[in-house]
Amino acid sequence: MTSGGDSPGMNAAIRSVVRTCAYLKIECVGIYRGFEGMMEGDFKVMDARSVNNIINKGGTILKSARCLPFRNKEGRQQAYDQLMAAGIDAFVVIGGDGSFTGALTFNKEFGVPIIGIPGTIDNDIFGTTYTLGFDTALNTAVECIDKIRDTASSHNRLFFVEVMGRDVGHIALNAGVGAGAEEILIPEENLGLERLLESLKRSKESGKSSSIVVVAEGDKTGNNVFELKEYVEKHLPIYDVRVSVLGHMQRGGSPSCFDRVLASRMGVKAVEALLEGKTNLMVGIQDNTITLTPISKAIKGHTKIDKELLRVSEIMTT
Repeated sequence: MTSGGDSPGMNAAIRSVVRTCAYLKIECVGIYRGFEGMMEGDFKVMDARSVNNIINKGGTILKSARCLPFRNKEGRQQAYDQLMAAGIDAFVVIGGDGSFTGALTFNKEFGVPIIGIPGTIDNDIFGTTYTLGFDTALNTAVECIDKIRDTASSHNRLFFVEVMGRDVGHIALNAGVGAGAEEILIPEENLGLERLLESLKRSKESGKSSSIVVVAEGDKTGNNVFELKEYVEKHLPIYDVRVSVLGHMQRGGSPSCFDRVLASRMGVKAVEALLEGKTNLMVGIQDNTITLTPISKAIKGHTKIDKELLRVSEIMTT
């Protein structure tokens, strides 16, 4: 099942789980619409041919939905009854920390084995260097920023480009370095409004006629990216300022090769872990090795910003 926000690579992970089950001659059932579908018994038996030609597709063929009733014991009991009626004795959940929290609570109450696969573009799950969709979202963001720079250069403009990432700056930092941004604003490093102005002044004095500032949606330099625009226009009227919010286009599109391969590796490991009698673990990747981390740690842990890349970004924005 997939739950929470969609991310590129989810379909590749679904394909991997289904085909691993087919290879090992285990019946595999797709649960549609996340926990909502689990409560309503929206199940479909899947075989190797059920997942033909989906590895290249974004989104999730199993769909996703928010499910408030599942937060109640009665809702989870209904979901358990549906699983038992269908003969489902374990499940793999592909999603983020909210999906993992729901699955972990369900396991504690009913003992159904679970394995998690991290699917979120934000890359904010502890226990894995990369989550499914992060690499694709980065490539999308960089492609968009490259195109915005064409306009910025043509009109001598300053662009604030907001990228997703919830309350972490992984997308902003990596996309900013990759796209050659003049400044990068992330929640982990509060630049401050005055330092931002000083940075933009230096850029102008160094001869730059246009600039790109990449802003993580969770950055606290201003209340929002539009407030930043107004502040700069007020204090640096020499700049013609525009705002571009990339939004949900970062969560769509065909997954990158990296995400497809990662999803394939994670799906195989998830099924193998269940067959080994393991539960309440999340599949991750660290040092290019597939690993297993307790879901409780994946939920409670905090990812850290790459300090080396942050240092590189400071040098590159000189």
